[in-house]
Amino acid sequence: MTTAPSQRIVRSWALYDWANSAFATVVLAGFFPILFQDFWNQGASSAVASLRLGWANGLASLLLIIIAPLIGAMADRAGIHKRALLSFALIGAGATASLAFVPENAWAPAATLFVLGTVCFMAANLFYDALLISVAPPSLWHRVSGYGFALGYLGGGLLYLGCVLAVLNPPWFGLASELNAALAAFVVTGLWWVIFSLPLAWDVPERAPLAGDGAVMTGGLRQLRGTLTHLRAYRPVWIFLIAYWLYIDGLGTTIRMAVSYGRSLGFEQNDLIVALLITQFVGFPAAIAMGRLGEWAGARTGILVGLAGYVGICIWGALITSPWEFYVIAGLIGLVQGGVQALSRSFYAGLIPPERAGEFFGFYNLLGKFAALIGPPLFGLFGVWFGDVRYSMLALILLFVAGALLLMRVDTQGGHDERA
Repeated sequence: MTTAPSQRIVRSWALYDWANSAFATVVLAGFFPILFQDFWNQGASSAVASLRLGWANGLASLLLIIIAPLIGAMADRAGIHKRALLSFALIGAGATASLAFVPENAWAPAATLFVLGTVCFMAANLFYDALLISVAPPSLWHRVSGYGFALGYLGGGLLYLGCVLAVLNPPWFGLASELNAALAAFVVTGLWWVIFSLPLAWDVPERAPLAGDGAVMTGGLRQLRGTLTHLRAYRPVWIFLIAYWLYIDGLGTTIRMAVSYGRSLGFEQNDLIVALLITQFVGFPAAIAMGRLGEWAGARTGILVGLAGYVGICIWGALITSPWEFYVIAGLIGLVQGGVQALSRSFYAGLIPPERAGEFFGFYNLLGKFAALIGPPLFGLFGVWFGDVRYSMLALILLFVAGALLLMRVDTQGGHDERA
């Protein structure tokens, strides 16, 4: 970040996190689950609506698992990381905005658009992560990665706050009802996603194509097959990916199960909305600070600090009795969540061959989608086994500790992060 052009490139790259985090907060975590049950599944039981939503989420993850490594390898081969990102972002934003026009009780079209938007959101992230390698020198990857996550927390939190205010006070925004405001949130999110992707489209350079015979599909398949065949050459990568899978499963479970856990303790829905907003806005400066910590002490140290923080959060979470404690825990999650995510991305970037960033970030995102296979069931089982939902929080400690132990075994010799 020493020259004006590099600053502009980094800023434009990071603004995509601001752009696409709107989908994560407004659609994935906020409005779609509520409208899917209350508007698009009217007349169906909550169990049926939840099952349909579960299938939709599962299908989206399965589709990404199938295509992620291949499309990443193909982008490496053709040098089209930015174009692929923008193509998926445009389709995803269109699918998101189209949700506003799905009529009442039309759960199947709503689920279809949701799956399309989610797949495009996750696929575009693959290419966004891969571009980190080319927008900044290795010495700045931790800082730049943290900067991106920080803007994502701030942008997603601001838009979510605006949408919540619109639902609570529709006349302020010229809307007729709470339902109109909630549906309009999908259009606003789609537009937000597209508009704030434009700086990346204008300023971030495309990665060079991988040398080869020019056949994108067959070359990508050969590249992917070669990587799978020579796994031993990338042993540190796979050790890290297993560690990442474990601790990111625990991190994801705290996000997915927070509302359910809070409701089971008797907290009101407004308490949970406030907690989500606290996490978003605390995450903004915290992700930047954790990026600097990664520069100073190494990415691995920063991640381990964050995981230790999660262990403490789980212990306190099992003991809380008041909404104010829920708010404080939300703030603590904001302190460490973005930092763990940001430093994981930059740590991984230092382990992989740069010319195959798309393919390897395909595996990275694939493992991220496999997360939540262990955590949520383990979370529920601990509550059943011990007869109290509070014990569920303690189950996640196993995932954070196991991930941390494996992370300490990753050999970074020859990697970019000598302080990892």
